[in-house]
Amino acid sequence: MNPEEERAGVYLSAPQVFEMRAGGDLARLQRMREIARTMDATPFFEMMIPALELRPFMTGLKRNYRLGLATNRSATIPSLIDFLGLDGIFDAVASARDKVKPKPAPDIVKLCVERARTHPQKAVYVGDSATDQIAAEGAGTHYIGLGERSGRERGHVHRIEKLAELPEKLERVFKKSG
Repeated sequence: MNPEEERAGVYLSAPQVFEMRAGGDLARLQRMREIARTMDATPFFEMMIPALELRPFMTGLKRNYRLGLATNRSATIPSLIDFLGLDGIFDAVASARDKVKPKPAPDIVKLCVERARTHPQKAVYVGDSATDQIAAEGAGTHYIGLGERSGRERGHVHRIEKLAELPEKLERVFKKSG
């Protein structure tokens, strides 16, 4: 894959990547979809190494905030939440499994905010790409970028290097906007 396709594989939904890779060839696109339906992604979960213990971290956030997950992942999301020990943590989940447009469209973020029973102006989307920032802006939420590829080129103000910095940043964002 070329660098653009590698980025797409990380930040876009599988259907978006398939469309890009098929290059308009509908038979090829259909075959990709058929093969994807037979694949089990769970063996790849072991390759995910969180930077911190997620459950205690997220439980700490949950004491003060409603938590949602808006992701371009699809069929793997329930098993991934379970694998990471995050079952029962999220108040709302919206994913490419839902019948909404994937990010960078704002639809997944809007659906997650709605399911969390809050308002976009009171919500913060934490993401690690310009795609995430575009979706958050479109949904009318605040955005906090995480890491190097978090959309800095788009000129956003709120950014953290490590997830452990999030609680302090959230306090500052809500103090400023509240």
